[in-house]
Amino acid sequence: MVTPRKLKVALAGNPNSGKSSLFNYLTGLNQKIGNFPGVTVEKRSGFCLMAGNVSAEIIDLPGAYSIYPRSLDEQIVAEVLLDHHAPTTPDKVVVIVDATNVKRGFLLLSQIIDLGLPTILALNMMDLAAKAGISYDLNSLSKKLGVPVVPINARNGTGLEELKKIMCEPPNPPDRQINAIWKEAKEAVKELRDRLGVDNDYEAYQFLEQPKSLKFLGDERQRVVDDIRKRYEFFPGKFQGAETIQRYSYIQDLLNEVSLNTSDTAWKKNSVRLDSILLHKAWGYIIFFTILFLIFQSIFAWAQVPMDFIDSQFARLSSYLISVLPPGPLSSLLAEGVVPGIGGIMIFIPQIAILFAFISILEESGYMARVVFMMDKVMRKFGLNGKSVVPLMSGVACAIPAIMATRTIDNWKERTITILVTPLMSCSARLPVFTILIALVVPNQKALGFFNLQGLALMGMYLLGFFAAIGSAWLMKLLIRVKERSFLIMELPTYRLPKWSNVGYTIVEKTKAFVFEAGKIILAISVILWVLASYGPGDSLHSAEAVVLEESKNLRLTEDGLADRIAAYKLEHSYAGIIGKAIEPVIRPLGYDWKIGIALITSFAAREVFVGTIATIYSIGSVSDSDTSTIQQRLKSEINPETGGPRFTPAVGFSLLVFYTFAMQCMSTIAVVYRETKGWKWPLIQLAYMTGLAYISALLVFQILS
Repeated sequence: MVTPRKLKVALAGNPNSGKSSLFNYLTGLNQKIGNFPGVTVEKRSGFCLMAGNVSAEIIDLPGAYSIYPRSLDEQIVAEVLLDHHAPTTPDKVVVIVDATNVKRGFLLLSQIIDLGLPTILALNMMDLAAKAGISYDLNSLSKKLGVPVVPINARNGTGLEELKKIMCEPPNPPDRQINAIWKEAKEAVKELRDRLGVDNDYEAYQFLEQPKSLKFLGDERQRVVDDIRKRYEFFPGKFQGAETIQRYSYIQDLLNEVSLNTSDTAWKKNSVRLDSILLHKAWGYIIFFTILFLIFQSIFAWAQVPMDFIDSQFARLSSYLISVLPPGPLSSLLAEGVVPGIGGIMIFIPQIAILFAFISILEESGYMARVVFMMDKVMRKFGLNGKSVVPLMSGVACAIPAIMATRTIDNWKERTITILVTPLMSCSARLPVFTILIALVVPNQKALGFFNLQGLALMGMYLLGFFAAIGSAWLMKLLIRVKERSFLIMELPTYRLPKWSNVGYTIVEKTKAFVFEAGKIILAISVILWVLASYGPGDSLHSAEAVVLEESKNLRLTEDGLADRIAAYKLEHSYAGIIGKAIEPVIRPLGYDWKIGIALITSFAAREVFVGTIATIYSIGSVSDSDTSTIQQRLKSEINPETGGPRFTPAVGFSLLVFYTFAMQCMSTIAVVYRETKGWKWPLIQLAYMTGLAYISALLVFQILS
């Protein structure tokens, strides 16, 4: 059997040039998500079997307009293309250029050609170019650039077989240089090539232009570059402006020679008409928020059935395992720790799939670019990005898919801030907590004849979370210092029908990333919480049944009531209960006792667990989370032994409401933040600041209302 020849191909191009469509077509579902070495920028790669038994690794580089980076994404492109001695250096670079706007894409193309990398020009969207009446002399274009030129349509696969054939050919570097090195820089470039062994003039020139952006240089080579720059008085960006002007002059002359027909803007008239409505100062926002509302309603409505099904099936599986497995720690771990943990991962899949289906459709149709354009000016004032709107609003449904949706934000700082503040948006998991606590402390009365006070209180919790998110983002904008600056430079693509295969790839990709990356963390924490709640020191848990029977011998308890009392006793004397009592001095200023402390700990698995834990710890009988009437009655009658009055006063109730509005009470969110930021730094910062905000706010509320 012949071993397939390995080939490494990088896809480069401007944003919205069709790069992702080409990547999806070449790799299909054979994709993997990682990160570029040393950074948190996502790396997409996949494998494609070519003709002649050639296996190609396709690397989808972030979208870039130039080799000079303005963002972390573009810095990655510069590092990959400029480090010619790294094992990750591509054998070939396919530059994808929008055939309806080649002038914009040819700037990056000309720079890559000058780097001496084997290059292929893929002229994409040839169907739109034909519709616009644009045509080129491709043979002449190929000869003048010194690289192969392939017309393609990445959406339907036209021309891709020819592209794959050329990709398999032996790599031939371009036989010419488009932009000569400036005379004043030649001596510095020559010395740098000699001292560092650089094999290309333009590569060495870029070392002098942007050494701080090229992390692969290391300290020793960085000192060499700094020494040469100092002696030749070569400061960053010295020739960049002149180089860009010269390149565009060359590009314009080239297009004048190879263009057979110029563009007719009439083909864009439908997009222009739609933009007059969708980008209107008033109607544009109304339409956008209506679409958002429909998306969230769909997430709630469509995801509920499969989520309930997943929940019930895993509950049945747990019950089945308990009934068939012999009693013991291992059986309990499997039935009450591992299976519910896996269920806690799988239950999010419907929401993630539906949300990313909508996001992909909006992107594929061209509407998402309009949303970014509209919202960017407003969101930028708070340190966010126009693309931050969708994750923030999605957080009302669930923070998990919302945080994953931040991948569309190119700017590192704005993406990080969006990730850090999104959990402040009140998600659906907080609803059971809000419902029971509001019913405890807010009277079920009407204001002004038709406004229900409890409904107003619930809306107030959601608004409080939103304003906290916006305020926190503004503060982080001032605190997070990075040199990277954010600019909104984009061309609005024409509207088109989504390519459904791309939508499908996006759904599968995002779902796999959550299940296999964040899911591992969720499962681990589920098991840890199960251990804390199921075990305790000594034989206190083993003697629970005997102790409860002795204490309850004069009470007429049902079988379920007795079982709940035993469960409450075990929970109180478990490690979780011990921790709850240990933290009681810390939470006492908030008006909480150790029982509420246990609920705070166990609800870290998921916020809605608070209701079930309260039901168990107060031994109120077997009730479901949705059956809140019995819970409310028991909580109302709970006595504070220190005051002789009710434990759940309005001060305590509102304190808990504020605490759960701000607190990071969800291990799944922490797990997905770890997955998205590729480390524990930002999840721990997020946990610390949200816990601090929740504690201080709850303390103020309790002290003011007491």
